[in-house]
Amino acid sequence: MINREGIEAREYEILSPLACRAAESRGREVPEEKCAFRTDFQRDRDRIVHSKAFRRLIHKTQVFLAPEDDHYRTRLTHTLEVSQISRTVARILRYNEDLTEAIALGHDLGHTPFGHLGESVLNRIHPDGFAHNVQSLRTVDCIEDTSRRRGLNLTYEVRDGILNHRGPITPVTLEGQIVKICDRIAYVNHDIDDAIRSGIITFDDLPAEDIKILGNTHSDRINNLIVDLCTNSEGRNTISLSEDFSNALLDLRAFMFKNVYNSSKVLQVADAAKVDTVITSLYEYYLTHPEEIKGVYRDIYQAEGINTAVKDMISGMTDRYALNMYNRLFNDHAEE
Repeated sequence: MINREGIEAREYEILSPLACRAAESRGREVPEEKCAFRTDFQRDRDRIVHSKAFRRLIHKTQVFLAPEDDHYRTRLTHTLEVSQISRTVARILRYNEDLTEAIALGHDLGHTPFGHLGESVLNRIHPDGFAHNVQSLRTVDCIEDTSRRRGLNLTYEVRDGILNHRGPITPVTLEGQIVKICDRIAYVNHDIDDAIRSGIITFDDLPAEDIKILGNTHSDRINNLIVDLCTNSEGRNTISLSEDFSNALLDLRAFMFKNVYNSSKVLQVADAAKVDTVITSLYEYYLTHPEEIKGVYRDIYQAEGINTAVKDMISGMTDRYALNMYNRLFNDHAEE
């Protein structure tokens, strides 16, 4: 049997000198008694996995909305793929897998229903804008709860990694930097897979020069990117791809934004107008019916205002819950 102190001691023996060790965490905002058997990063991972927001990811869209094909990615399967790729990189480089996994599992908890379309709509209509990384941190800090407190009270390093998994700020830990790059590796490649499956693009549409560098198949690209990332980052204070691989991945990402994420075909299939109508209608409805805001969102309404409460509530909805609520509030009443 190995206890927490034993795990923490073992980290000093096996992890890279550059790794973040659990015993050296900056800690939690609210101090807690240590667990006898789990490190603080392991506890953070477990709190995220057992959260309601994590369970809801299974019914949140990645790119293709309400797909009939069972093989399309959801926000949950994306999260698991990011976690797997990130942990592989952390293991190869001898960085902290527990910290890496916690960040990866929590990075998209604040994502809206209806994928990037939903985020775009909420960003437009909410007075303070909307960014899912900011909302992910807010989810673990303010919205989720345990039997003891409001918020999951995660460690500083996990919270930083969640907040800065996208955007211009570099995470403070190398583990957070791993997740930031592996998130992009995961979504660019699995979205190619889904886009080809859907018929939106074909393999021959992909930029030939990028494919030549990264690989012809999904598994080859993932493997080659991991190898390049680890080779280029070994012993360095930053995590990064080589210039050739970084440019190829960024170019492939730009191709996906032009030809998939923002393409007229996807917007038509996803019924962008319907997404806009659903989210905007729900947002405006609850602004004018605050008496129907319940639970934690009621507390947020009273403490932080109606707009923040409505934004939090809608961003936490799954695709099907948002559609069902819209139909109940508008379509059902229209038929009466």
